[in-house]
Amino acid sequence: MTERHGILVIGELADGEITSATTELLATASKLASDLNGEEVAATILGVELNNAPQEAIFFGADKVYASDHPLLAETNHDAHLAVLTHIATENSPKIILSAKSLRCQEIATRLAFRLGTSLAQDCIEVSIDSGTSKLQCTRPVYGGNALAHVLCHGTPMMATIRPRTCEPLERDTSRKGKVVVLENVIDASVIKVRFVERVEKEVTGVRLENAKIIVAGGRGLGGPEPFTHLDELAQLLGAAVGASRAACDAGWVPPGYQIGLTGKSVTP
Repeated sequence: MTERHGILVIGELADGEITSATTELLATASKLASDLNGEEVAATILGVELNNAPQEAIFFGADKVYASDHPLLAETNHDAHLAVLTHIATENSPKIILSAKSLRCQEIATRLAFRLGTSLAQDCIEVSIDSGTSKLQCTRPVYGGNALAHVLCHGTPMMATIRPRTCEPLERDTSRKGKVVVLENVIDASVIKVRFVERVEKEVTGVRLENAKIIVAGGRGLGGPEPFTHLDELAQLLGAAVGASRAACDAGWVPPGYQIGLTGKSVTP
């Protein structure tokens, strides 16, 4: 049986920079590594035009970064990312693999777990090392968030996706040193099964929901779309973002991007 070691964080990029969710995962991984007597924390940074992103991952807690800069590794190309991540996980045998609960990583992590023959704890709000078994213990909401389930990961590697905004990132430390492993010739166009057709971007004005410290939210009780204009006015006065319940979004009163909560955006106002 292969001896497993280290914690692997699946990093994400947005506009050439590591996401806040990635910095949060690195903080979580650092805590787990400490509880496992100093295991190594590694991260993957895959994409196009990585710039200084691998070094930034080190500044935020990674000891090693697996970096691959390739045209096939655009953010939307899940097949390519999956192929490289499978290669990294197979070659390095991490003990734990962590990823964010994001639209992209939820799909990739699920497919990666299948390829590695292990299980995946989804949408966790807290992870820790069980003192009795040294297994990854995960806390996740169930029954629409009305209860919390505590589960132990028994598969190898132990895998979990973690909800953003559930952990504070470490302070950026430019004095940290780490190793960047550049991956070349680990991907082939033959792995691409899905063709990206179009990306439609909507300009966001004001405060982004995911980053908002104050949120003014409305739901079914407003009775229609018109009252949301008053919420917009109030939000502008408070320097806040406007959010909505699933019912309001499903009714078409506001766009789906307003939705917060279990089936919407994770926020921490």
